[in-house]
Amino acid sequence: MNAPTINTLTVDPAFAALAPEMAAWRRDIHAHPELSGEETRTAALVAETLRGMGLRPHTGIGGTGVVAVVEGREPGPSVGLRADMDALPMPDHSGAAHVSKTAGVSHACGHDGHTATLLGVARRLAAQPPARGRVVLIFQPAEENGLGAQAMIEDGLLDRFPLDEVYAYHNMPLLPFGQAAVRVGPTLNGYRIWEIEVSGVGGHGAAPHKTTDPLQAAARIATDISAIVGRHIDPMEPALITVTKLQAGASHNVVPHEASLAGTLRATSPEVIAELWSRLEAICDGMARTTGCTVRPKVTAEVPPCVNAPEQAALAAQAASEVLGAGAVARDLRPYPFTDDFAYLLQRTPGAYLFLGQGGPMVHQSVYDFDDALAPVAASVLMRIVEQRLD
Repeated sequence: MNAPTINTLTVDPAFAALAPEMAAWRRDIHAHPELSGEETRTAALVAETLRGMGLRPHTGIGGTGVVAVVEGREPGPSVGLRADMDALPMPDHSGAAHVSKTAGVSHACGHDGHTATLLGVARRLAAQPPARGRVVLIFQPAEENGLGAQAMIEDGLLDRFPLDEVYAYHNMPLLPFGQAAVRVGPTLNGYRIWEIEVSGVGGHGAAPHKTTDPLQAAARIATDISAIVGRHIDPMEPALITVTKLQAGASHNVVPHEASLAGTLRATSPEVIAELWSRLEAICDGMARTTGCTVRPKVTAEVPPCVNAPEQAALAAQAASEVLGAGAVARDLRPYPFTDDFAYLLQRTPGAYLFLGQGGPMVHQSVYDFDDALAPVAASVLMRIVEQRLD
């Protein structure tokens, strides 16, 4: 693939010049994807690249997280910029020359592009520090399982590197290339990742009356879940429950001993999230009473809604407008139903999460590949945020 062509009328010339290098970083990371919490090679690449810029990376924060600080020439505010590094447990059918070399793991969400973007910003800042304050560059692990941001915070991220405000972006195929979206208030759903284990008594498929069938119980739970939103949640409230896994059995003539389900529940309101979980627990309790199976629901990860602060959202919108044009930034889109654990940083620090369009296949599809032309655009937007705050 050739280096991307960049419109230098809107993209910072420094990032237009860096486009081939950002593309090379991105494709290297794409070819060597790592799952949540396992980003050792990616973190090492990030740290080595930062050292090559003359920066001093701090590694091992929250597991494999990396942080670098660029000090301004005078005291001032501390601005955080965050990129996520992890990949997904799914195949890579992009057909790209830099296709994943790890079977069953791929960067199908674009975190490779986010990391390359922030490395580009780091290169520019290392060469031209801000006039005042400092920029904290946060390379975060484990966004996909909702555990990475909290792990970094619990490992002292905000104590060691206090922030006055913080920003992140995500590529968004639902928007065409050259457009952006940022809004005040809830911008992404919060979620709970849940799992349900169903245990019973297996046996011969021809004698089901001598079993306590966990497969049937699991299937009925999966069906009953679909009624929670429609019958127990105010229809004016955004709410979603998705069953993404249902597993049981290994033979045509054996009723299994166990079955399992997994999925997510999402909403922009913490109260609605709690209600969804309460109703899910009630379904599990009722199914246990009805079937005699043991049904154990549990939450494996939880992320609050992503809520943008008014001042920082306005600043991000202005920065995107200066790069893309005033008419290219939507301010009134409804919250997206996706989730990002950047929300934990926004709970503690005013900030904004914005979307930059790239069109094409949706993320989490096996054919998805980050558009290298977007990295210089995104880097320009992040750099404008830094300049507005610190120059």
